[in-house]
Amino acid sequence: MAAVAHDAHGHHEDHGHHEESFVSKYIFSQDHKMISKQFLMTAVFMGVVAMLLSILFRIQLAWPGESSDFLSFFLGDQWAPGGVLSEDMYLGLVTIHGTIMVFFLLTGGLSGTFSNLLIPYQIGARDMASGFLNMLSYWLFFISSGLMFVSLFVETGPAMSGWTIYPPLSALPQAVSGSGLGMTLWLASMAIFIASSLIGSLNYIVTVLNLRTKGMSMTRMPLTIWAFFVTAILGVLSFPVLLSAAVLLMMDRLAGTSFYLSDIIIQGEMLTNHGGSPILYQHLFWFLGHPEVYIVLLPALGLSSEIISTNSRKPIFGYRAMIGSILAIGFLSFIVWAHHMFVTGMNPFLGSVFVFTTLLIAIPSAVKVFNYITTLWKGSIVFTPAMVFAIGLVSTFITGGVTGIILADAALDITTHDTYFVVAHFHVVMGLSAVFGMFAGVYHWFPKMYGKMMNKKLGYAHFWITL
Repeated sequence: MAAVAHDAHGHHEDHGHHEESFVSKYIFSQDHKMISKQFLMTAVFMGVVAMLLSILFRIQLAWPGESSDFLSFFLGDQWAPGGVLSEDMYLGLVTIHGTIMVFFLLTGGLSGTFSNLLIPYQIGARDMASGFLNMLSYWLFFISSGLMFVSLFVETGPAMSGWTIYPPLSALPQAVSGSGLGMTLWLASMAIFIASSLIGSLNYIVTVLNLRTKGMSMTRMPLTIWAFFVTAILGVLSFPVLLSAAVLLMMDRLAGTSFYLSDIIIQGEMLTNHGGSPILYQHLFWFLGHPEVYIVLLPALGLSSEIISTNSRKPIFGYRAMIGSILAIGFLSFIVWAHHMFVTGMNPFLGSVFVFTTLLIAIPSAVKVFNYITTLWKGSIVFTPAMVFAIGLVSTFITGGVTGIILADAALDITTHDTYFVVAHFHVVMGLSAVFGMFAGVYHWFPKMYGKMMNKKLGYAHFWITL
């Protein structure tokens, strides 16, 4: 009997300490820490791909018209005849580079990684509200990344309409070679990405509202959580608009509708489906496009708030003002989209309204910058790799903000529209500030993610090379 009782007890213990399989632990995991690592690794891979694409077209810009064995090796004779990048593939490389960097690295990489990692830790929750939806969010992100990557290898080329995918180039399959299957894959990829973003954002919002530990009111949450919370709200409100734009564009391409096709004449014949307006697409795209800037920036600023405070050995200056600035930025980001459209012939009075709202958003942004500087003032600063990247973010954010004020003025914006001034402003804000925030976050929380410290000397080298 004793033997039987012992066996039964042992059998019970085996069930109580059941080991997770490799698949459930590392692949289809519902653990927020593992999902954050999955987002990070996928986003970094996509970022490296986008960086390689930028190197390819920058080679052509640096030595225009000159033959390059490097281009021949990567692109072959179809897209780089004689080692010279073709016009169509140049557009394709720019399009996929911009799309991956904005959506797959900065949106998925920042929010997906750090919202998943930090929200449960910093509000005292065991995990996210729904582990299954969290897992689903990642795998939809992975599938959309794969589709975007595969579109590079389509015989007719990737999408070639710029990362904004303006019609009619994107709406007419015969417009350029990449307007065929490559464009369809782009739209399918973005639709899946938006579904991933919406599922993840809803999960973050519910977790923050319902799973805070006892005693943690909204006004006692860390600024990182406030940033992720407002970012998730921006995503839920703005991404469906881009999804609707993509669905209408797909219908114009495949179903014979004309939401975006105006009276277009091709080889002497007017299109049978016409009467739409490409300006409608611009309204829908930029209604997401400007909140998207803050969907990318707010998490980076939230991470920097904690990193600067920790490494200054001081509480963040003006905590409530920082919360107010995050909320103000989130609200104002929805009423500034038409500053991208001053050249479309809008009513001058309406243009003046958008000039005012765009300039207004500089106020909460300045509050954040001044509070960062005041936190640093007379602090016991420790210049860790994370700290130097966070300070770099503040510096580039100031530069991006100043150039943004210039572009907010309608007269100046019309003059500089579609010039490298706009490209530079965009890259300072998105390509430097947000990326610096992501690097700072990785260096600061890497030990929490992997249980190991990163090499400080290599971290400093990384910063100075990047700078």
